[in-house]
Amino acid sequence: MNQARMQRLEREVLAHGLDGIAVMPGPNMVYLSGIHAHVSERPILLLLPADDDPAIIMPSLETEKAQAAGILEERIFGWSDDEGHTGAFQLACAQLELSDFLLGVEALHMRVMELELLHRYAPGLSTTHAEPILGALRQIKDEDEIAKMEEAIDVAQRAMEKLIPRIQLGQSEKRIAAMLTQELIESGGQSVAFNPIVSAGPNAASPHAVPTNRPIQAGDLLVIDWGVFIDDYPSDITRTFAIGSVEPEFETIYEIVREANAAAKSVAKPGATGRDVDRAARKLIEDANYGPNFFHRTGHGLGLEVHEPPYMMEGNTEKLVEGQVFTIEPGIYLPGRAGVRIEDDIVITADGCRSLTTLPRELIQLA
Repeated sequence: MNQARMQRLEREVLAHGLDGIAVMPGPNMVYLSGIHAHVSERPILLLLPADDDPAIIMPSLETEKAQAAGILEERIFGWSDDEGHTGAFQLACAQLELSDFLLGVEALHMRVMELELLHRYAPGLSTTHAEPILGALRQIKDEDEIAKMEEAIDVAQRAMEKLIPRIQLGQSEKRIAAMLTQELIESGGQSVAFNPIVSAGPNAASPHAVPTNRPIQAGDLLVIDWGVFIDDYPSDITRTFAIGSVEPEFETIYEIVREANAAAKSVAKPGATGRDVDRAARKLIEDANYGPNFFHRTGHGLGLEVHEPPYMMEGNTEKLVEGQVFTIEPGIYLPGRAGVRIEDDIVITADGCRSLTTLPRELIQLA
């Protein structure tokens, strides 16, 4: 268990009036305990009382992970496939006296299966959302976390530099995505952070397009969104390229997006809000009469999850603080024609922000 993080968690749990939290396999479990596990038909649940030692319910075949994390033997409620998991849940609920708990649960990760088992064997249990606590803990990155993301960014950028000379007219979006995936792994990525988005021509007008068999053509704008994981931490970068000469309007919207990206960075600093960052980018695009063509938020937090708080959007009025890492990714999308997005990963510093991504932002002509 990460004792420093556990101490911060305990303070926050008590300050919010909770008796503890329950954590599913995933980013929060990794952040607090270092335990890597998968959500499957075999339920695993980490229980963290505010005033007692951690406990975990998990299959016996994985209990070595709990032991390695420093969880006491008597607080590991293992179960085998033959006996099933219900007995382990019943025993854990009884020994931890969860029936009188107000327990924080992960609204974005907790399944009906685990929640029903908790309520079955701790009939007086009350639950509430744990995201306000866990999100606040994870938003401020320490030096080690930032270093891992910088390495992930470096790997992703090297892979793109290797890919660019390989892109040719007539290659399909799927082919380019496959080549990029190969380069990401060969450049040192432990896994891709998400399936790369490679979209050209009219497909680029969809921000989350899925690569197709459409071949790239002269005059297309090509949007590529990619990243890798290094030691659980991701990179998330987007660049837009021109396939040969492109029509003047495409060059125009590219420059508008590039300026919007720079404008958002210029206001990203401690004390500013996600709304401020979003408005700075959006104003450039709206003033150029492309407001309706920018229809997503300007950015999202980056950490153990590719998308996490804080969000650079109109509704976020919380002040930015040193150590937060997030994307800045304005875009303009012309339905049926083209799209542009330029995405950088930045960290809030004591007096402003620093871009962790360093790839050129000028329009590069390929093929």
